[in-house]
This record gives sequence, structure tokens and C-alpha cells, in this order.
Amino acid sequence: MPEPTPNPFRAGMRRSRAPEPATLVIFGATGDLSRRKLLPAVFGLWQDGLLGSAFNIVGVGRQEMTDEQFRDYALEALKTSKETDAIQPGSLEKFRELLYYEFGDFDKDDVYDRVGTQLDEAENAHGGRKNAVFYLSTPPSLFEPISNGLGRLKLQDQSEGWRRIIIEKPFGTTLETARHLNDAIHGVWDESQVYRIDHYLGKETVQNLMAIRFGNAIFEPIWNRSYVDHVQITAAEDLGLEGRAGYYEEAGILRDMLQNHLMQLFTLVAMEPPVAFDEGAIRDEKVKVLRAVKPIPREKVAHSAVRGQYGPGTLAGERVPGYREEPGVKPGSSTPTYVAVKFEIENWRWQGVPFFIRTGKRLPKKVTEIAVVFKKPPLGLFPGGLERNVLAFRIQPDEGVSLKFSSKTPGQENQLREVTMDFRYDAFGAGLESPYSRLVLDAMLGDATLFPREDEVDHAWQLVTGMLEAWDGQDAPEFPNYAAGSWGPEAADALMGPDRRWRRL
Repeated sequence: MPEPTPNPFRAGMRRSRAPEPATLVIFGATGDLSRRKLLPAVFGLWQDGLLGSAFNIVGVGRQEMTDEQFRDYALEALKTSKETDAIQPGSLEKFRELLYYEFGDFDKDDVYDRVGTQLDEAENAHGGRKNAVFYLSTPPSLFEPISNGLGRLKLQDQSEGWRRIIIEKPFGTTLETARHLNDAIHGVWDESQVYRIDHYLGKETVQNLMAIRFGNAIFEPIWNRSYVDHVQITAAEDLGLEGRAGYYEEAGILRDMLQNHLMQLFTLVAMEPPVAFDEGAIRDEKVKVLRAVKPIPREKVAHSAVRGQYGPGTLAGERVPGYREEPGVKPGSSTPTYVAVKFEIENWRWQGVPFFIRTGKRLPKKVTEIAVVFKKPPLGLFPGGLERNVLAFRIQPDEGVSLKFSSKTPGQENQLREVTMDFRYDAFGAGLESPYSRLVLDAMLGDATLFPREDEVDHAWQLVTGMLEAWDGQDAPEFPNYAAGSWGPEAADALMGPDRRWRRL
């Protein structure tokens, strides 16, 4: 059998990071996120040898199970998960031995007593090293009770090892609730121990955004108001509610997507070069962006933002119901399923450059993209006009980067056409790492670069508060205002102005 051809893109690459012996405690271990994403991600890390031999998982849930039943549950999740890479012979049996389980009501003290006992046993097996990560994969209403329960037993104490807590989104439902939750968490944990997870930041293309900007001399000099006309960020979903009406009726698209995922992408595009590639410097620059954004007060929301709700329509050739016809949704619901907003940054780099962000449900396809759209050349030397150059980062699917520019067509005439240079991540010859794998490993290594800090969360909430106040208190008589399978309400096109348009994706 011939040797495979070496892939030049992977030459010299190495994986060298591995955490100290530790225990991962997952609250909500029998929930959907844990089954579909978290357990496969941790298994992948362990199978790749990145978690070492002294590693355990303690699952905690409200479903009554023994250790053996939880092990069966976890292995079944791994066998059926789309997130699990090729399983090596014997791996599942060895991974099974690392799993333990405790059940109970998270509002009661006894479950934390049992978790503490399990931790002691695991840590004794690790040579007494008391390192642990507590992952809160639970409804947000349980973040504070779980934090307090762990604090009662002083399980956050770092006198004999490091202790960290990972908190899933959403972090609050308003500015006030986010501040209350931060205060409550800080009543137990130091900010350096808190990891607020946003899985978008674990995606390779999101991280590559910084690599391309700051690792190449050709991009950063033109990354400013002199050359960039505007920036578009799109996160489109083709799915509807998928049984989450209870959550979505309360959250809506603004809390579910804009306040967290898309604000993170926005800050990474607009930030200044950090003085170092470390957590403090990068998070400082992201916060500076949020502080420089021109606020949208409640009375100005109609000029800078558009909300929408999908009606019945056609997707992939099939009729799908409107939002108000989904199970569990109120017949006259004013919950938005689409939002488009224009942010303006008041600093030297971006003065006069609008950032357009849109996200919605039941759009034609699932796609997330950041597009930096450049200005047209100052002189029209060629017939037919010129299009703007576009540097686009595809976050999902088909992660990659493309650059669109004009080129002369073959022949005697000086006619130009748009062409695209395209890079896809599969060129590296290896599957992409799960965002959860990257982020869980970072938390165990103590690297908080990809986790939003307290002040960052606070500023992001401040920027969406005007929209929340304007929309939460008003019915939307025009809802539904876009058909399922379309790209959203027409008003979102008007938001772009007369000389710009949303990209066709």
C-alpha cells in the first residue's frame, strides 16, 4: 500500500497543550446539549490524548440513574452522535471507566454534598491534586442556585488546586438580570475563575479572523474607514422552533442570537490590534469596540433596526408553518424571529463605516458569514462599472475564506468580471475540531481568551437594551412580515440604504 501524499498545509503542525489532572463536573449531564455536543467533544479530547490519564467526569442531573446507567447513556450518546469522530477500538470501554453520576434537585443541599464526596474520591485517585471544572449545562434559572450550592461546600476554593466554572448562555435576559447574575456569581467565584461560554468563539473561522487580520501584512493596512465601505454579518437559520417554543417565546431572536453570538463576531471584526495575543489584551480591545458603538436609544430604534416574524412559506420545496402556528406559540405572539440592525462605531478607524448585522429563523439556508465590503476604485477606467471587492469569512457551513475581485475576461475588449479566490478549511486534510472541544480544553488550561469577560457582557447588553425596551413593550401589528423561505422583511433591505445590498448567500 503506497504512503499517503504529505499535505503541505499540515507540515510542521503540532498539538502540545494538555491540562493537569482534573475532574470535569457536568451539571445537566443528561440534557440535550450534554448528549449532542459536550460528551462527544470531551470524548474526542480524551481519545486524542489531550486530557491525560488522570481525568474523570462526574455527571450531575435530575434524572435518577446509577453510575452504570449513566455510563450506558453516555456511550449510547457517543455512538449515535454526529459530533463523534472515528472511534478507536477499545476507546469506549476505557472512557466508560472515567464516568460517575449523581442525581438530585439542584435547589437542595444534599446533591452538592454527594458531588463533593465524588470529587474527593476522584482527586485522591489523581494523587490529591484538587483541580476541577464545573460546567453548568442547565437552564439559566439554575446558574445562581448551583453556584451557591458549590460555594456552600467551598468547592470553589483554590488553596489546593484550581477550580473553574463554565456557564452556558444566555447570561441574563436583560441588562439588570445579567448584572444581578454577575453579582451572584462573584459572591462565590473570582472573575478569573468564571468562563462564560459562547460556542461561536470556538469555531476555527472565527479564530482565523484574528489570524488573517494580524498575521498578514496585506489586510491590516486596509482594514479601516479609508478602504472599507461597510461590513455585513449574517447568521441565517433554516430551522423553525424545533420544540423550543417555551424558551423562544421569552427570548426571541435578539436575546437568542444578537446579544451574544453576533456581538462577539462584531467585536472581533472591529477591534484594534491587541498588544499581545493573550486573554487580557484581546478582551480589552473587544470591550473598547462596544464602548465606542453609538447607542441606539429607544426612540431611534425604528431608524436603525428592523424586526420580523415569519409566516407560512416554502423551504426546500416543502410547505412549512408560520411562527404563530408552531406548537406552544401564542396565536398573537409578537416575538421576533428576525432582526437586522445597523451599528456605527465612533472611533478613528471606523467613523462613517456602518456595520450591518442580520439573523433570522426560517430563512432559505443555514449559513453564517462575515463580509468586509471594500469601497469602489476612485476612477471608472473600465466600461460597465465596477463591483466592490469583498473579503468573506464563512463561519458555517463549509468553513473558509474567499476574496472577490474584478478580472479582465479573455479577448480584445477590456471587459471585467468578478472572480473569487476561495480557501476551504478541508484543505488542511483534517476534520475541524468541535467548538466545544476547543473551549472545554481552553477552560481546563486556564486560557480565557475565547470567553467573554464580565464587562464585555455588560456592554453588549447595554447596546441591545434600547431595542428590547422598544419592542418588548409594543405589539407588532405587521407580524408576520416575511414568508418562511425568504430572506426576511423588505424593511431590512431599506436599512442598507440606496447604494448597498445584502449579499446573496
